[in-house]
Amino acid sequence: MRSALSDNFLYLHKFSEMNLAVYFKEFNYNIRLAYPIILAMLGHTIVGVIDNIMVGKIGATELAAASLANSFVFIAISLGVGFSTALTPLVAHSDAENDTKTGRTIFINGLFLCTIVGISLFAIIYFSKPLLNHMGQPEEVIVLARPFLDIVAVSLIPAIIYQAYKQFADGKSRTKNSMYATIITNITNVVFNYLLIYGVWIFPEMGMLGAAYGTLISRVVMIIYMHFALSGQDLFKPFLSNISWAELKKEMLNKIVKLGIPSGLMSFFEVALFVGAVWLSGMIGTVAQAANQIALSMSSMTFMFASGLSVAAMIRVGNQRGLKDYQKLKIVARSILLMAVLIYTVFALGFILFHNYIPMLFLNNADQLNAVMNEEVIKIAGQLLLVAAIFQISDCIQVVTLGALRGIQDVNVPMIITFVSYWVIGFPISIYLGLYTDAGAKGIWIGLLAGLTTAAIFLYLRFHILSNRLIKNN
Repeated sequence: MRSALSDNFLYLHKFSEMNLAVYFKEFNYNIRLAYPIILAMLGHTIVGVIDNIMVGKIGATELAAASLANSFVFIAISLGVGFSTALTPLVAHSDAENDTKTGRTIFINGLFLCTIVGISLFAIIYFSKPLLNHMGQPEEVIVLARPFLDIVAVSLIPAIIYQAYKQFADGKSRTKNSMYATIITNITNVVFNYLLIYGVWIFPEMGMLGAAYGTLISRVVMIIYMHFALSGQDLFKPFLSNISWAELKKEMLNKIVKLGIPSGLMSFFEVALFVGAVWLSGMIGTVAQAANQIALSMSSMTFMFASGLSVAAMIRVGNQRGLKDYQKLKIVARSILLMAVLIYTVFALGFILFHNYIPMLFLNNADQLNAVMNEEVIKIAGQLLLVAAIFQISDCIQVVTLGALRGIQDVNVPMIITFVSYWVIGFPISIYLGLYTDAGAKGIWIGLLAGLTTAAIFLYLRFHILSNRLIKNN
């Protein structure tokens, strides 16, 4: 009996090792493809974190105002970026088939649509400013948020146009271009933040508005760099040279829109959930809103690793779909998912160990006038980081799986899953625990945890079913 049990155990152990070895084998390529995307996305988030740190040094009220204004922009940019992700799997598919003509058509039509989306989102945000007065936010926060929002809203236009270039380059597996663009963007942002916030040299002292102008200038620089960088590379010349709007094709426009709208809505549902947390925190008070912004900044930064891996999953799954190698498709997706879980376990441990110290980076600890407020912000932010540590795993699973589903061009059912998870389950829990119990800001984040976990479970089940179906029907 003991011998039989031992033999079975050894068999299971070897079988497990063989399965893991299949996934570990993909790690090297996954990392080489994903790390420039991660650095690029991390760079974009760092722009926001730098803004928050520099604005937070002015005061907690200014930080809360920037948080409120940026919440509108985050919603808009999630729609634009989500829409643009439709280009990546289409390009990856055409790239696997070496179809230059289709690839060019995808880029030109995608660039046109992203331009329209960017302008439209700016107009919507600009004319939505009156909503600030009806959101139950502190009056002193609203006064500071209005002019900040005007400036940052304009930056949506170059930011979304840039996405057409980025998603196209990513689909061609040339992910370093966006990494270099982000490095230049960050340098530009930091320099102009410093010059305009504090009024250095010939520049006026603009306070928190200087951070808004720094963001706008850096995003204009980003799109200019990306255009000329791709235009100068032989790989992209057949796609970017002699662009003519006469090449717009109704069939391709419709194809991108059919993928882009559900993709945009999926991103919107998730980002709007976190923006909802900003608004709910503001209804509790300035301290809760500032603490929420600190925890959100850190969670957003770690989220970029999962987002980068999600794009890698989208590219690799899209390639395998083009090659019709569905067994490999499933292995690739699972290998990236395994990488994400391992990475996010480390992040979760970091949040737990340093939850009392991280918030200190965002506030001026020498500010005696606001010392009591800052101390309370640090305490609440630390509690939120503990909740964020728990949902790190759920967050990485849901976003990487979404990338894999986009790679096989499945967007409609995932859109429904994300809506139900975040807005039928997650946000109502946030409202109840945050506003109607003593949990406060912590209760809001427990609702976020519930929504992300639900999405992770059902999105993975969706991918498991579809990938098996592709293998079976091949």
